[in-house]
Amino acid sequence: MTFIPHRATRREMLLGSGALFAWAYMPKLAMAEGRDPRFLTIVLRGALDGLATVAPVGDPAWVGLRGNDGLRLDGENAALPLDATFALNPAMPNFHRLYKAGQASVVHAVASPYRERSHFDGQDVLESGLTRPGASETGWLNRALNGMARGERVAGRDVFAIGPITPLVARGPAKVLSYTPPRLQPASNDTISRLLDLYQHTDPALAQALQERSALAAIAKGGDMKGGGPKLTGPYAGVRMYFAEAAGAAAKFMARPDGPRVGALAFDGWDTHAQEGAAHGRLSALLGALDGAVAAIETGMGPAWKDTAVAIVTEFGRTARINGTEGTDHGTATVALLAGGALKGGRVIADWPGVSEAALYQNRDLKPTTDLRAVLKGILRDHLRADETVLGRDVFPGSEKVRPLGGLVSA
Repeated sequence: MTFIPHRATRREMLLGSGALFAWAYMPKLAMAEGRDPRFLTIVLRGALDGLATVAPVGDPAWVGLRGNDGLRLDGENAALPLDATFALNPAMPNFHRLYKAGQASVVHAVASPYRERSHFDGQDVLESGLTRPGASETGWLNRALNGMARGERVAGRDVFAIGPITPLVARGPAKVLSYTPPRLQPASNDTISRLLDLYQHTDPALAQALQERSALAAIAKGGDMKGGGPKLTGPYAGVRMYFAEAAGAAAKFMARPDGPRVGALAFDGWDTHAQEGAAHGRLSALLGALDGAVAAIETGMGPAWKDTAVAIVTEFGRTARINGTEGTDHGTATVALLAGGALKGGRVIADWPGVSEAALYQNRDLKPTTDLRAVLKGILRDHLRADETVLGRDVFPGSEKVRPLGGLVSA
């Protein structure tokens, strides 16, 4: 198969439901150490509210910032404590269990080099690994593997993909084969309505596709979520099943002795402008679905979980304050979630800037203090044994002064 460079169009970014990229070789240096590492990247498209995912409950300005919309350590939907400052969204008990077991970590106040607020440009920078959008047709993960010394071949195919669209992070000189799950990720009614209004006259074909997806999502209707954690019905049940099935399939492929060692998935739907619902609404449901996906990866990996690192990242964060429609708008810093048996976990890693009025970035966002490229470089260097010079020069060009964040993995 011949590789044809291809940048994701807006249509593909909107309709794509995720992909798994797979490398057919063991990393040579890791193999020489007697290790067989796996690495899975999950991209959350739409911008994750990091403050609603991991809340700074110990920050004295937190209650004043979000009031009753902010997570707390008490009440019916109490957050799950991580340390003296931070607590995890209650929709993520599996991640919390892994954190307590030293197999999950959080990097807070993190951001890519991108400082504007366009989803498409932010996703491009996140997945390309460059400092500006539209500058590359290849992704940082593909380039990292392309520059890595190849050890023993472990699979009969170079690359395979789960989902109809391979994300930019996985595109590059390696070949890609596709597998599409029987279940497609449903879009929310709010997203469908806004996109239909936007594209009805400018792109009738895309509008028709969105209408078809809306009809599929409407097949299963149900009641509301009530206490005791998110009870997903209607479209959210489909989201939870899709996340778990896609992530579980990725894990089962990667766990095989002759399977791939590196992959990437993309999950859509994180653009929570209205009715975000950190404790018992849309975001809670999405985080519950993500938590189920993490559990599916742990289960699917089986014994290979001990050699696994998973990085969950997003293009940027959301505003520190809740807007007039009980949602959040496009922001800057957010969280990166790390999980896996290979992690040196049980930590929230943060050069915490605070959330007081004076501390906010541009008087609206959580201030970024950790470069996301440092996090990804740390995992690629210490887990897969990628060369640090290559990481700064070829994988994340322009990041030579951004040192890899060490100590993320137990190796």
